[in-house]
Amino acid sequence: MRNHLKWTAVGAAFLLAATACGGGDKKDDAQPSGGTALKGVTLDIYAVWTGQEQANFKKVLDAFHTKTGATVRYTSTGDNLATVLGSKIAGGQAPDVAMIPQQGVLVEYAKKGWVKPLGPEVATAMGQNYSKIWQDLGSVDGKLYGVYFKAANKSTVWYRSQAFTDAGITAPPATWPDLVKAAGTLADSGTPPFAVGGADGWTLTDWFENVYLSQAGADNYDKLSKHEMKWTDPTVKTALKTLAEIWAKPSYIAGGPAGALQTDFPKSVTNTFGSPPKAAMVYEGDFVAVNIGKDTKAKVGTDAKVFPFPKVGAQPPVVGGGDAAAVLKDSPGAQQLVAFLASKEAATIEAKAGGFTSPNKSVDVSSYPDDTQRTIAKALVDVGDGFRFDMSDLAPAAFGGTKGAGEWKALQDFLRNPSDVDGAAAKLEAEAAKAFKN
Repeated sequence: MRNHLKWTAVGAAFLLAATACGGGDKKDDAQPSGGTALKGVTLDIYAVWTGQEQANFKKVLDAFHTKTGATVRYTSTGDNLATVLGSKIAGGQAPDVAMIPQQGVLVEYAKKGWVKPLGPEVATAMGQNYSKIWQDLGSVDGKLYGVYFKAANKSTVWYRSQAFTDAGITAPPATWPDLVKAAGTLADSGTPPFAVGGADGWTLTDWFENVYLSQAGADNYDKLSKHEMKWTDPTVKTALKTLAEIWAKPSYIAGGPAGALQTDFPKSVTNTFGSPPKAAMVYEGDFVAVNIGKDTKAKVGTDAKVFPFPKVGAQPPVVGGGDAAAVLKDSPGAQQLVAFLASKEAATIEAKAGGFTSPNKSVDVSSYPDDTQRTIAKALVDVGDGFRFDMSDLAPAAFGGTKGAGEWKALQDFLRNPSDVDGAAAKLEAEAAKAFKN
C-alpha cells in the first residue's frame, strides 16, 4: 500500500496568520517551539504509518520544525486513511496535509475539490527531483496535486537465508515455476515456505498484481487498472489459478490459509525472521526492512535477504506504490511543508533511517543504510517509465483501498477457497463495477 506532496514561503505576516484545525486519534506529542518563518503555525498531517515507519517520518517533521518553527501534529489512521479523511472532510475538520497511499483516491479527491493544487515552487522541485512518471502520477487533468514522498518497490521477496541453506536451495528462484519448486523443497524440509499477512487485504492485492503484470503484460495491466477490462477476463482467471499453485497448498503457508487470514503484515514478517521462525519467506515491499529491524534480531543482508519477484511471463514485474503528500487545507504553511517533503533534504533524512525508498532521484544512493536497500532504491529509480503503480491504489477507494471490502475482501475470500476461481473473478468484477460505476 501507499501515495502524495506540495510548496514554500510567503511573507511573514501571512505565515504567522496561518493556522490549522483537524486532529484525530493516535496523535503524537507536538514538537517544542522553535524555528523562525513559521513560528506560531500549527499543522496537522495524517498518514497510514504506525510503529517504526511513523517514528522515522517524525524525524522528517522534526527537521521541518527546526527549519521553520512550525509545529506539525501527526495522526496515524492505520489502513483506514480514506475512510477517516472522508469523515473529517464531511465534518469540516480536514487536516492540512495528508499522505495519500492510493493514487485513485488522489484523483477522486482532486475531482471533488478536496485536495488543492500545488504551487509553482513545488512544481519546480518536482521537475528537479522526480522523473516524469512520478510527476504524472501526482497530477490530475494537467494540475499537480500530489508529491510522492515515499515509494515502495513491491516486486521483492524476502527470505531467511538459513532456511534456504538448510533445505539445500542454493540460488533464489528467478521464475514462478522455480518459486513453486522451492516452496515444495522447503515444505518437504519441514519449513512452511511463506508467511502471508492475509488479515491485511492489501498484501493479497500485491501478490495478484505482480503475477498479473508479468503474465498478462503491461497493456492488459493498464486496462484492468482502469476497469476497461472486466475482472472475469480469462487473463484474470489465469492469474488466480497461478496464485492457487501456492495459496491452495496449506503446507506452503504458515498456519495454512486460515492462519494467514488471522495474520497481519507485521506479524508475517516476524513469523519469517523472528525467534523461533515459522516460515522461510515473506513477500512484500522494501518496507519489510523496517519491521525486520524493529521486531527481530535478524540482520538485513545476512540473515534476511531479498530477491526480485520471479517472472511469471516473459518479463519480471516492477510494481510499486507510493504515499503522496496532498494539501487539503490550503495555506502558506501547508504548501511549505509539502515543498519540504519534495526536497532532497527531507527524503535523505528518512532514507538514512532505513526501511524507506524515495522516488526522488536527487537522493544519493549512499544515503541508504545497507546494500540491500541501496539496490532496491536504485532499481525503483532506474526503471523510469517501465514502473507500474500498484493497481489497487489506482482504483477508487471502495474497490482498492477499503478494509473488509472490495478487492481486499474478494482476495481474502479467494485465499480461503482458492479452488473457486470463477466465483472469485465474478466477485471481483461485481465490486469493481460498483466502485467504478460502469
